[in-house]
Amino acid sequence: MIPVQLILKNFLSYRDASLDFCGLHTACICGSNGAGKSSLLEAMTWAVWGESRAAAEDDVIHSGAKEVRVDFTFRSNQQKYRIIRTRMRGATGVLEFQIETPSGFRALTGKGVRATQDAILEHIKLDYDTFINSAYLRQGRADEFMLKRPSERKEILAELLKLNQYDDLEERAKESSRQFKARAEELGRCLESSKIQLQQREVTHTQRAELEAQLNQLQQVQAFDNIKLQSLQVVQHQRQTKVEQLSFVKQQYQNLSQDCDRLQQEHSAVKSQISGLEAILNQEAEIKNGYAQYQNLQSQEEAFATKFEEHTRATALRQQKQQQLTKQIHEIERQLQQVQGQLEALQQQEQEIQHTLSKSTEVEAALAQVAVARRRVAHLDELQMQVSPLLQQRQNLQSQIDRVHAGLIARLEQLQTTENQLQSSSRRQPQLQQAVMEVGMQIDQMEKDRVYLQRVQEKGQERRHFIERLQAQQREYEKLLGELDQKLQMLRNPDAICPLCERPLDEHHWNRVAEKTKTEYQDTEGQLWVFREQMAVSDREIQLLRQEYREISQKLAVYDSLREQRGQLAAQLQSTSDAEQQLQQLAAEKQHLERSLQVGDYAPDKQAQLQQLDQYLQQLNYNEQDHALARSEVERWRWAEIKQGQIKDATKRQTQIASRKPELQATIAQLKNRIQQEQIDSDCAREITELTRYIGEINYSLEQHNNLRQAVRQAQSWQLRYQQMLSAQQQYPQLQGRLQDLETSRNARLNERQQLATQIDHITQQLAETANPTEQIQALEQQLATRRRQLDEQIANLGRLEQLAHQLETLQIQYEQQQQQLQSCKRQYRIYQELTQAFGKNGIQALMIENVLPQLEAETNQLLSRLSANQLHVQFVTQKAGRSGTSKRKNAKLIDTLDILIADARGTRAYETYSGGEAFRINFAIRLALAKLLAQRAGAALQLLIIDEGFGTQDAEGCDRLIAAINAIACDFACILTVTHMPHLKEAFQARIEVNKTQQGSQLHLLI
Repeated sequence: MIPVQLILKNFLSYRDASLDFCGLHTACICGSNGAGKSSLLEAMTWAVWGESRAAAEDDVIHSGAKEVRVDFTFRSNQQKYRIIRTRMRGATGVLEFQIETPSGFRALTGKGVRATQDAILEHIKLDYDTFINSAYLRQGRADEFMLKRPSERKEILAELLKLNQYDDLEERAKESSRQFKARAEELGRCLESSKIQLQQREVTHTQRAELEAQLNQLQQVQAFDNIKLQSLQVVQHQRQTKVEQLSFVKQQYQNLSQDCDRLQQEHSAVKSQISGLEAILNQEAEIKNGYAQYQNLQSQEEAFATKFEEHTRATALRQQKQQQLTKQIHEIERQLQQVQGQLEALQQQEQEIQHTLSKSTEVEAALAQVAVARRRVAHLDELQMQVSPLLQQRQNLQSQIDRVHAGLIARLEQLQTTENQLQSSSRRQPQLQQAVMEVGMQIDQMEKDRVYLQRVQEKGQERRHFIERLQAQQREYEKLLGELDQKLQMLRNPDAICPLCERPLDEHHWNRVAEKTKTEYQDTEGQLWVFREQMAVSDREIQLLRQEYREISQKLAVYDSLREQRGQLAAQLQSTSDAEQQLQQLAAEKQHLERSLQVGDYAPDKQAQLQQLDQYLQQLNYNEQDHALARSEVERWRWAEIKQGQIKDATKRQTQIASRKPELQATIAQLKNRIQQEQIDSDCAREITELTRYIGEINYSLEQHNNLRQAVRQAQSWQLRYQQMLSAQQQYPQLQGRLQDLETSRNARLNERQQLATQIDHITQQLAETANPTEQIQALEQQLATRRRQLDEQIANLGRLEQLAHQLETLQIQYEQQQQQLQSCKRQYRIYQELTQAFGKNGIQALMIENVLPQLEAETNQLLSRLSANQLHVQFVTQKAGRSGTSKRKNAKLIDTLDILIADARGTRAYETYSGGEAFRINFAIRLALAKLLAQRAGAALQLLIIDEGFGTQDAEGCDRLIAAINAIACDFACILTVTHMPHLKEAFQARIEVNKTQQGSQLHLLI
């Protein structure tokens, strides 16, 4: 993928920018930190793969903007493509993919963003992970292989080659293998149980034929007795009909007797009501006179109520007017108090003004002192303007001299610390050797613990699989227990039928079926308890295994740190050999620094400039303390200016107060006159007098009104008696008619009861003449029930045998199917066992790494020969001899590793012994070879190289080596982009892209 053009709009720190890559071979992207250099690279990855460093999708949009758009044009496989990716804030994105044709760009966009993204990956043959690990050399990744331990290098290589998918396949194969193994064991147990059950088929067939013959004989006898029973039941039914008829007639006789009694009671009650009404009607004249007196009293009370309403209304209105008059007077009094307060305030202000005017002579003398002090401050200000730049220059010179002095002291302290460390390191060499041996022994012991931990884990998995099988069997037995419980629930019904043949059950068969079902229920429940006990035991074993696993894991927690410690100790042991030579060099440098500090001959030009500045400052004779005292003198006499302004304000206020006082005194006199007029001649006062006269004219007496109310309450009983009299006049004729109707109904009921008594005697005589076949029917029903129980028992046995025969036939089919399933499970188990080994670390993954390493080694050495003039060579070693427990080295076991052997003209040496330049060339060659390898495995040519390797972490010599390395491999790439913020490296490249951040966003400038 070779970039051609990049257009940005509202992407991260960019508002509107574009960059044309045409003609660029090696270019430097430079600018200050935070200017937007990395954002330029992020725009490419976001356009092609939709990936960036932003946590949320909307974070790529420039702050304050609503939409982002990136247009990226590039070449790949001799074709030119263009990708346009846009996104609205809070909405989904839009992705367009185009290819250049003679007539212009043609769309390759799919249906949706996902389909378009798949089309892009299909054409460029490079996903995001491969791109950032191949074409994009990120900072800190160049020496990753060399800094990791040999065992971790293989993990890093496997991660880059995306071999972790084989770990998932291995785990899936293991899981499938365990499932097929458990299924095969379960099928084996089922086949053994089925084989024992199938041996009962012949015995079941013979018993079934004998039961069918006995059942036919019993059914014939039972049919003859049923016909005889039906004839007797007809005779019994006729007799039962007569009995029911007699019972019905007797019930009607009893109902008529009850009706006669009820009518007699009602007749007596009506007579009593008629007597009460006659007593009320006899008092008609007395009741009418009392009611007329009550109406007269009520009319008088209504007249008094009208007077009471008028009196109450007039009294309330008078009270309202009185409150209104009081409110008006209070308002005028409040205004009077306000005006009096204003007059008192003016008098107080007049006294304060007289006090202020009395200090005018003192203020004029103070003003003369202020003028003298200000002339002194002006003179010192002019001297300060001349001295300030000189003092700033002197301070800068002194700071530079102090920094040089501090640097010499710091360097001397650093040399002393280094010398102490080297001396300590030399003394610690025997201790380091002993420590390396002790750490090695601890690591050997932990290797054994790791093997034992693996065994504990396998045993725990075996126990968990056993529990899963127990849980499956427990669910089956719980289901069977539920079915048996359902059968028992059905048998509790008095009309229960056989659960097998669905025929009615007599008492004998019911007891047998219930007893058998209860027995099966208890057996199943007992088996469930066995399963639960086994599960409890297995759970306890798993808990013990987990505890042991945690204990061993805690011991192994320091395994990696011990291995790292052993490497560090070995490196420290190696570094102690060069300590003596370094100590001599440090001693010479310390002596030179101590002499410079004692004599003070450091920074001579700065010290000369400082001496000249001190002489000139003495001539000016400027003192900062005198200047500060002069300023304080001005501030001390500034109160006179403030007092002068107060005196002028006091004179003006005195004139205003003199004109305001007569107005306030006149207002006070007017308010007092208004209060007197409101109390006597106002409208409210006149209305109050008129209302008082009207209340006297009404002449309402509360005592008379109360006496009249009491008389009305006492005469109110005549109203109730009058209503009772009117009701009696209306009910009396109705009750007389009701009494005659009751006498007629009672006579009719007595005649009907006599007819029913005659009918009862006739039916009783017929029953006495008819025979009763009840005893014969009971004896015959008992015989039929006994024979029915025998039939039901035979039918149940036959049904059980038929069901057993059907189950055995089904079991035979299942037996044959399970045999085939067992063979299939064993075959699948073997297949997944082989797949587990193939997908494991020592299978396909190891084979792929073994195949990749020669190519990686050849590519690394090819690049390294060009970077080092054929002076350096690397070799990748994947196996080495491990430590053996015996004295014979030939029995030593080979262990997997990934060691990197480095050789130069002096032979093979450790990585730490190479210089910084050589180590950097080795790291750079390995990282670049990995990048080429990943790109080739993705099916894409590595034509673009982006290096963000951190120029800022290198010294001047390191930067030169990095630039030389980039120029050495430039011919292998179509475009190389490097990122730096160091200005002095701009000229080292063919072209540079300068990035500057402004208020309008980051801006791009291409300089060739």
